[in-house]
Amino acid sequence: MHAAADTLGKEATTITNTNRIGIGHDTHRLIPGGPLRLGGVEIPHEAHLHGHSDADVLLHAVTDALLGAIAAGDIGDMFPDTAAENRGRNSADMLTLAYQRVQQAGYCIENLDCVVFAQRPRLGTYKQRIRQRLAEILHLLPEQVGLQAKTGEGMGPVGREEAIAAECIVLLSRKATGR
Repeated sequence: MHAAADTLGKEATTITNTNRIGIGHDTHRLIPGGPLRLGGVEIPHEAHLHGHSDADVLLHAVTDALLGAIAAGDIGDMFPDTAAENRGRNSADMLTLAYQRVQQAGYCIENLDCVVFAQRPRLGTYKQRIRQRLAEILHLLPEQVGLQAKTGEGMGPVGREEAIAAECIVLLSRKATGR
């Protein structure tokens, strides 16, 4: 066990672990009018995701996973929806800034695994492009990015095509000297 403080109640002063895991989740509702932006890729569809920024639910989940892994809050802390500069903001830019924070904390991404929950559109033909776009944004190899697509099987907000949700888990490792 990597205890940062030897007695209960003392504030931790040093993080000594070499790996960190973060999990992110986001859900946005669908509204009429396309295209759909998912994972930094525009997908032809008759609806798009609604939100304060560009509402890219997958990039938001990845951003939350990264920030959570370094205990830096979440996307709403870093990019509040009360700030005018975040209205319509490109989620790829937010993800880039969050990853810079991860790197400043001394970590790099080993891999991430994502799940998108969408009844429609079917994402099979877009998964490789989305993986490549995530890899491009985060300066990774596509092999470091896992992506799965699941439907709602006709149940709940996803199944009724009212919303799309995404989850992501990320493994970080402490950067080696000179890396």
